Amino acid sequence: MTSEAAEIANIPFDEETALVRRCLAGDAAAFDRLYARYRDKVYVLAMGILMNPDDAADAVQETFSLAYRNLPKFRAKSRFGTWLFRIAVNSAIQFSRRHKYRSRLTSLDDAAAVPAPGGDERNFDEGALRAAMACLKPEDRAVLTLFYWEGLPLEEIGESLGCAPNAAKTRLYRARERLRSQLRKESASP
Repeated sequence: MTSEAAEIANIPFDEETALVRRCLAGDAAAFDRLYARYRDKVYVLAMGILMNPDDAADAVQETFSLAYRNLPKFRAKSRFGTWLFRIAVNSAIQFSRRHKYRSRLTSLDDAAAVPAPGGDERNFDEGALRAAMACLKPEDRAVLTLFYWEGLPLEEIGESLGCAPNAAKTRLYRARERLRSQLRKESASP
């Protein structure tokens, strides 16, 4: 990571809010800084939901386009990143629904070839993990990606998904159970 990228990635919350205000005042460079800070994180999130690099790139573009158009609606009750992740989750899920027919045509081998969005600390067979994730609903992939790959706390996951923290905890538990079940199926198949 370059020193400029590292500097952008560590923008404090109050400076982030100032960047939003500057953007609302017409400063395009302020939105560029927000984009530089969140582009990779939004891509990882979209990739975790969509399991396809081209679709994830399209979802990132749609996410930032929606964020830019709806920036006047941002109320700073939460972090900009949390608000942006909610847009990203919704965009990726909607994208997945619009292109559902394409997911039926993608083989599990193709899905397994997609690189994992983060490190694998539990020694799962990466191919099996990716194939199992590809079989989950986009909503399940969203909550798992926000928790494991983005490292968000349940409060922020709830805000990103538009639910209470306890509901996010329940969704995470159920998604884990479905992933575990899918991993068992993957390991049982020859």
